[in-house]
Amino acid sequence: MSAKPMTPEAQEPANPELLALARRDTADSLVLGSPDAPVVLIEYSDFQCPFCGRFARETKPALVRDYVDKGILRIEWRDFPVFGAESDQAARAGWAAGRQNRFWQFHDEAYAEPRRRNAGDFGEDDHLATARQAGVEGLARFEKDMASDAAHQAVTRESDEGYGIGVTSTPAFLINGRPVLGAQPTDVFTDVIDEAAEQARQQEDGDE
Repeated sequence: MSAKPMTPEAQEPANPELLALARRDTADSLVLGSPDAPVVLIEYSDFQCPFCGRFARETKPALVRDYVDKGILRIEWRDFPVFGAESDQAARAGWAAGRQNRFWQFHDEAYAEPRRRNAGDFGEDDHLATARQAGVEGLARFEKDMASDAAHQAVTRESDEGYGIGVTSTPAFLINGRPVLGAQPTDVFTDVIDEAAEQARQQEDGDE
C-alpha cells in the first residue's frame, strides 16, 4: 500500500487511503458501534501490550459511553501481535471468542489487569479461563476455532494491513483516517473524534 507511513510527523490530516480501511461490516464481531457512525476508530493492538491495556481500561470505557453509545463512534479492532508466540495465540483466542460474539467480553477480561509479557500468562489454559470468564459457552468450539487456519489467516491479514500502512508498535489508531499513536490521554482521543465528527457533519451538509 502506498499510504503515508504512520509516523508522529504524519498525524495531521486524514489520509483518504487510511480512511478507506474502515470496513463497516455488519457481520464483524470485533467491532463496537453502528456501521453508520460518522466516525470510525480503527485500533491495532496486542493483548500483551501494556499500553494497549491502559487504553482498554482507562480510555475505551469513556469513548463507549460518550461516543459509541450515542451513535457517533464505531470502534474496529485489528489484531497486531508484535511480542511473539503468546501474542499471536492471544490474538487467535480473541478471534475465536468473537466467533461466539464474545470478543469484547474476552477483550475486557484479558485487559482487566496488567499481566507479565512472554512469561506464560497468555498460555492456552489462560485463554480457556479468560473465555470462560467472558461467557464463551462453547469451549470445545473455542479451542477448535483458536487452533484453526481461519484464525491464523484472520490475524495475519490484519497484521499485514497494519504493516502495510506503517504501523510499527502498539497501540496505533486511525480516527477517520487520522493516525494517533500510543495510549494517549483520553482528551487527545476526544479532541480528534470531535473534530472528525464535525468534519463529517459539514461534509453531509455540503452534500445535501
